[in-house]
This record gives sequence, C-alpha cells and structure tokens, in this order.
Amino acid sequence: MANRRTSKPATGLHGFVSASTRESLRYERQQKLLGAEGQRKLKEATVMVAGIGGLGGTAALYLAAAGIGRLILAHEGVIREPDLNRQILMDADRIGKERIATAVRNLKRINPDVDIEGHNAKITEESEPWVRRADLVIDARYDFPERYELNRLCVAAGKPLVEAAMYGFEVSLTTIVPGLTPCLACLYPEREQEWEPFGFPVLGATSGLAGCLAAMEAVKWIAGVGRPFLQVMHRIYTLDMSSYVVSLRRNPDCACCKGI
Repeated sequence: MANRRTSKPATGLHGFVSASTRESLRYERQQKLLGAEGQRKLKEATVMVAGIGGLGGTAALYLAAAGIGRLILAHEGVIREPDLNRQILMDADRIGKERIATAVRNLKRINPDVDIEGHNAKITEESEPWVRRADLVIDARYDFPERYELNRLCVAAGKPLVEAAMYGFEVSLTTIVPGLTPCLACLYPEREQEWEPFGFPVLGATSGLAGCLAAMEAVKWIAGVGRPFLQVMHRIYTLDMSSYVVSLRRNPDCACCKGI
C-alpha cells in the first residue's frame, strides 16, 4: 500500500491550534464564496436579532456559524414545552429556565469566538441603544406591536431591517432601508387592534427556512455579495415550493418614515 502524507494545522507550544489558524480553517469553504474581505466584514459587524424563537434562533445560529463578530439578542420569558418543536437553540432539560441565557450558551458552544449580548426583554423604546449599536437588525418578533416599535427604532437610527416572517407553511422576506424602501408601517399601516397571545400554527421547518433566509440576507448585505431584497417582498409557499415576488412602494404619507 502506498504511503500517504497528510497535512496538519499548525499548533502552538502545547499542541493547540492557534486562533488565527482555527479561524482560517473554520471559514475556509465559505471564503471561497465571500472572499477574505467579505469574511473580514462579517467579523467586524454587529447584528441585532429581535426574537430568538424558531425564526430568529435559526438566523442567530447561522450568523454565529458564519463568523459574525457580535450578536445582540432580545427575547423575553422562559422556555416552555410548546417551544421545542421549532426553537432549536432551546433544550428540553431547561424548560422553565430563561430563554435568552440558554440561547447565548448554545450559540457560544457553536462558535466561542462570537461576542454575544443577550437581553431578557421585549422590544420597546428602551431598546434604542441596541438598535443603534447594530449594523443591521433582523426582525423575528411574532406580534405587530413589537415589530412596529422595532421598525420605528430602525427608521430613526437609519439601520437596515431584515423583515422575515412566516405563517403556517408560508414564508415572506424583505429588507427595509430607511429612506430608500418602504418601512413596515408603509406595508402594514398601524391600527388599534387586540393582539392575541402567540398561538398561530407553526411548523419548525417553516420557521427554520425563514430564519435561514434572514441570515442569508444579512450575510449578503454585510459582505457585499448578491442583491438584497430591496423594494420587493419574496414569498414562498413550502407545500409545493411555489414562490412569487411582490413589488413594494413607499407610502408618501407614512407616519413613520415620511420625510426620511
């Protein structure tokens, strides 16, 4: 049998792979797509993920795996049994424990090099500092009052907002850029309405697909590859994988982004 020589990663004095070598190996295959400059941009970027359930948790996971520099996470409450069909950052042995702490722990396990800031909180006007520190925000909240508030904060701060959503078997995605595209209030004008507690039908794979698309949109925007979904909304019906794109226009009388 012919001898085969295999190369080994460079190690330090105690046999540990150096941080730079480990990083080079970790992102070796995606750098073939993003380039060294694209990878550097990811490392230097901060992304806020509002909501780390089935959709936001998936987005956060793939951003951490891709080497995003910093994640700012916000989600209130504790883990419940019905969460476990879709919230892949949660653990069955942590039911009743704080959701955000579990998410941070599991993301650090996936990529210890990512700096993660977690907040056990809903999105309110007090979330403004988190939005302002982010280069991009992903909206993965399930209720419109919080989504409207996040939209207002992003418009005021001039931050791009990846608006990802799902319902049943359908996924939708668009990216909001204040002053360029319609904001959330342009698309869904605010109105007084009673909001029911979370309870709409959801399949984990559908929310996961929406989260993957949101992470992809964030990577595209930060690394400068491809074409983000600006002024259009992409919708996918997963039962037959049919899809369509809707053109979007700003509302010149929008109470939120008028004059921006």
